[in-house]
Amino acid sequence: MNFYQFNRRSYWLRRFENHDRKERVMVQDYTIEHILPQNENLNKSWQADLGEDWKRIREQYLHTLGNLTLTGYNSEYSDRSFQEKRNMDGGFKQSPLRLNEGLGTCEVWNEEAIRKRADRLAEKATKIWYAPTLPADILKEYQETGTEKSEYTLAQHHYLDGGITRELFDAFRAEVLALDECVREVILKLYIAFKAETNFVDVVPQSKRLLLIVNLDFPDVDDPRKICRDVTGMGRWGNGNTEVMLEKLEDLPYIMGLVRQSLERQLGDEESESEIV
Repeated sequence: MNFYQFNRRSYWLRRFENHDRKERVMVQDYTIEHILPQNENLNKSWQADLGEDWKRIREQYLHTLGNLTLTGYNSEYSDRSFQEKRNMDGGFKQSPLRLNEGLGTCEVWNEEAIRKRADRLAEKATKIWYAPTLPADILKEYQETGTEKSEYTLAQHHYLDGGITRELFDAFRAEVLALDECVREVILKLYIAFKAETNFVDVVPQSKRLLLIVNLDFPDVDDPRKICRDVTGMGRWGNGNTEVMLEKLEDLPYIMGLVRQSLERQLGDEESESEIV
């Protein structure tokens, strides 16, 4: 997920830094730092650290949780190598910020390092934004089933009789229903809807692929691969203005990232943050 363009980024950065801390850090006094720089033309030092696949790694991880932190030395860091950022006066080794813990002892900043830091922050997030606990009998009383009643069934979608389309659908369906307990499936005559408060993605089975209508305006979609299509004002089944095709199982993780954006926008639409970092 692109956390850099997340419209409440000041909120999550503040919570990460100040959780369970009595001496609060004024997050607004710092700026966001991309540990791996934003410059598309990375210098030789960065290319060597990242390896032959440096372009893919930069595109995939640049704005993600593992590569973002806070600093008061943004202009001094610039596009310097990781080792320079770590060792310089005011560098990561000297940083008092919790978000920078571990960077002072890291030898090289590459894909593995970014993923490890993201895993560590994700684990911390489960303690900051923990789920409430309720007795099982109360949960059972209020839980909804994953599929709403409908006069239609999957059997009436003949492209789902078998083959690659059914394989793609079963894999996609499992991933979508696992996104959140509030997600429900509604089988309609011409498409299958997945909804929380309302539809966030609709699936139109086709002969050898799934056509997905993501309920986001096209300019709002973070799509580095540029595989989405703007269908604003065009006749279509489903809800939303963004269309994408799922043709191969290996594309599922990326496409789920697009779908998750739609769900998170729907679930978080009522929130707002006035603070800007």
